[in-house]
Amino acid sequence: MSEKSPLVAAMSEEELDARHAEKMRKKKAARDKILATKTQEKGLVIVHTGKGKGKSTAAFGLVFRALGNGMKVGIVQFVKGKWETGERAALERFQGEVTITAMGDGFTWETQDRQRDIAAARQAWERAKAMISDEEHDMVILDELNIVLRYDYLAVEEVVDFLREHKPEMKHVVITGRNAKEELIDFADLVTEMEMIKHPFRSGIKAQRGIEF
Repeated sequence: MSEKSPLVAAMSEEELDARHAEKMRKKKAARDKILATKTQEKGLVIVHTGKGKGKSTAAFGLVFRALGNGMKVGIVQFVKGKWETGERAALERFQGEVTITAMGDGFTWETQDRQRDIAAARQAWERAKAMISDEEHDMVILDELNIVLRYDYLAVEEVVDFLREHKPEMKHVVITGRNAKEELIDFADLVTEMEMIKHPFRSGIKAQRGIEF
């Protein structure tokens, strides 16, 4: 714990409160000045990547935030087709507000069939393109698309070109998965890398209901 400076230590609670209030006033004024310059509004391309846990979890958090704002959401799960996840079960209760499409038969190391995975990825991408292009959905989640791109089941150039040319101006697209390709990172408006510091799996703890699925 850092020690207080002699000046702070000698101040009364009233003086500390006044000092804090002045500091926060200046901080708010500076922040308000910055916010006043942010006037552009647009649909964002958002990428959640990295080796840490939480990429899809954060994306589904955005889904619930969008629903709370009266928006409609489309979801394509590229490689979690046979997983019964808690978020999918919860979102299926929002009939008419959320469209969920799960493609594939799990991760590629489970299928061990490259051509089958490529076909599933292509099918999922066609569904994703339809959701991105339509006027129905305000936000589209492309869950684990980065894994598909990592294995070159789809060309990253095709994905970026489609988003650049066909994504409606005000539509948000969220892409998850580790090892996001540089072309996608460069194109995106917002990129967050999840860094793993510690994970229970390394201690022999299996995936937990409500945490991993």
